[in-house]
This record gives sequence, C-alpha cells and structure tokens, in this order.
Amino acid sequence: MSEVPGERPARVVVADDQTVVREGIVMLLGLLPGIDVVGAAGDGEEAVRLVAELAPDVVLMDLRMPRCDGVEATRRIRSQHPGTQVVVLTTYADDASLFPALHAGARGYLTKDAGGDEIVRAVHSVLSGDAGLAPSIQRRLLERLSQSGPGFGSESEPRPTGPPEPPDGLTTRETEVLVLIAEGLSNHQIANRLQVSTATVKTHINNLFAKTGLKDRAQAVRYAYGKGLVRPPGE
Repeated sequence: MSEVPGERPARVVVADDQTVVREGIVMLLGLLPGIDVVGAAGDGEEAVRLVAELAPDVVLMDLRMPRCDGVEATRRIRSQHPGTQVVVLTTYADDASLFPALHAGARGYLTKDAGGDEIVRAVHSVLSGDAGLAPSIQRRLLERLSQSGPGFGSESEPRPTGPPEPPDGLTTRETEVLVLIAEGLSNHQIANRLQVSTATVKTHINNLFAKTGLKDRAQAVRYAYGKGLVRPPGE
C-alpha cells in the first residue's frame, strides 16, 4: 500500500456484518493511499472490542448489525475512546439512520456507493477536525436546518433550541456558509463544497458578518452554536 507523502497512514477498523461486503471494503482500502486497515469486525460488539485493543484512528461503521448496531457501537466508542473517530459507511441515507448516527458521535457519513477517493477524503477530513459527509448527506442536513417543528434527527429527540428559519435576516446561502465556518472549513474549502468561487464566499461572509454584527470567525462559530445551527460532536 502506498502512503501519502509526509503523513502517517490512518489506522482504520472496518465494521460490517456481511462477510463479502466487509472483505471487499478491506480489499479496496488496502489499495488506497493513506489508509492502513488494522482490523475488521462482524458486529458492533466486536468493533468496540477492536477499538479498545487496537486504538485505531477511524472506524468505518455499518449501521444495521446484530448484537450491537452501528449507532450504539458509535456511542460507546466515542464515549470510551474519544481518540477514535467514526465514519458511517452504510446503504441507508434516510433520516432515521442518519441523525441518530450523528447524534451518537459519528463525524462522517457515507453511503456504500462512495468511491475509494471519497472514503479516503472522509477519513482524513474527520482526522483533521472536519466533517466527512457525502454531498447528498450535506444537502439533507442543510434542508433540515430550515425545517420547523420537532424531530431534528429522530422522533424521540427534540430539535435543538433555535429558530427554524435562518436568523437575523440571513439568506439560505449565508446560513450555509455560516454552518461550514462553524465546522472549521476554510474559505477555499467552503468554495469547493458549495461549488462557487472564493470571492463569492468572501462576499457571503462579509454580508453575514454585517447582518449579525460579528467581527471574526471565532465569533461566528459561537453564534452558530448559540442559534442552534450546529451541534457539538457527540451531543
């Protein structure tokens, strides 16, 4: 396996209850740069055990597994082993799967049609403190930011306190930029994520700062959390 120059490969555990799928993911990851597969688990219980034994950087976690499902395994891993990040890799992209996994502490969420490059990006994104989300998942999260009523995540959990619409006269796009700032993305990364120019991102930032009275990115992060637009990891 080749390595990313100047970087230690990310140590990864794969958790999936389907043997053929699990072995296929392990084989694929073994061919990708910057990834070192150190273990494979057939259910959530085994995934938690391997994390305790191997202290991997990231677990690629399926959701629907026997004994202990991916959400519960994620919750236990993030609680007991906070140095290990979790990226969900699943067939399911519905709200009933997505939001409980994110609430449990997953920092990334991919569907199994993701390519190898996308998996590598997600792994290294969560290790650098960013979110590793598939574009379709990003759009779903942003849609939910402006939906009113309870059910942010699952029917059993209330929506975080905050207005259902973008606050302080912000446009939807300005709110999207604000959320990405709170996730730690740079202007260049935001431009790539939204498929706009860096100059356009700067314009949106200047406008949202003017509308909210914010002075810098640190204030923007506090503002986004205070308005309930983003949640702390694992909350």
